[in-house]
Amino acid sequence: MNHSKLAFIGAGKMVSAIVHSLVRSNVFSKEKIICCSAKDGTSERLAKETGILRADNIGEMLVLQPDVLVLGCKPQQLVELSKDDQVSKVSSLVLSIMAGTTLERLKESFPHAKNIIRSMPNTPGQIGAGITGYIFSEKPESGDSNLVRQILLSLGEACKVDSESDLDRITAVSGSGPAYLFEFACALESAAKDIGMNEDLANKFAMQTIIGSAELIKTSGLHPEELRNQVTSPNGTTQAALENFSTNNLRSIVSQAVEAARKRSIELSYE
Repeated sequence: MNHSKLAFIGAGKMVSAIVHSLVRSNVFSKEKIICCSAKDGTSERLAKETGILRADNIGEMLVLQPDVLVLGCKPQQLVELSKDDQVSKVSSLVLSIMAGTTLERLKESFPHAKNIIRSMPNTPGQIGAGITGYIFSEKPESGDSNLVRQILLSLGEACKVDSESDLDRITAVSGSGPAYLFEFACALESAAKDIGMNEDLANKFAMQTIIGSAELIKTSGLHPEELRNQVTSPNGTTQAALENFSTNNLRSIVSQAVEAARKRSIELSYE
């Protein structure tokens, strides 16, 4: 068991996913994990569900001198945090899971941090099936690198990247990506109803097709293009549908959408 002390600012879905996973896997002792949040009941609920410690405010939490301070609050709350003298004196590792908050801005808020890590998880992390990209502000000690990786692996896969610009790309692909798939699932369900399926059947067949296909990608070891070709018979029904996708430039539409998300990620970093 890792005996490091972890502190979480915020207790929303992603923080809850990390804490539940860490406690469940017994990687960290729940007696060495503490959280605080806005007065919205989330930290009380998380502490009750997991048995971790809870603080009424950040100052009370920092008294425990955590080895890692995890920022799981809203990005706009960072401005308020920065006004707290105790926060500015933090000398631990600082791990941010806040979208669009640059290392530069984090360094301004935590000038004495041992090291700062910016990460971009995604919502499947709530069930341990996510993927997170992350980067250190400075070259980490091996122990610190392993510690951060242990925390992020609680959400699924974790990949260290070489530059912050990679995180903007990751935001556009995997951070926002689940919404693209959810939208396609909605579109498939709607199309099923358009051709006469009743609502229950349309939902069941559309959703399970998405779920089963994703599982097939995961377990087959084949590239999606190869799996697509296996389904596509010459002059068959699938080919007719795929030709329609091609005529309407589906891949171009997706590429433009991802680029729009990447640009917005960069914009958010400066707002």
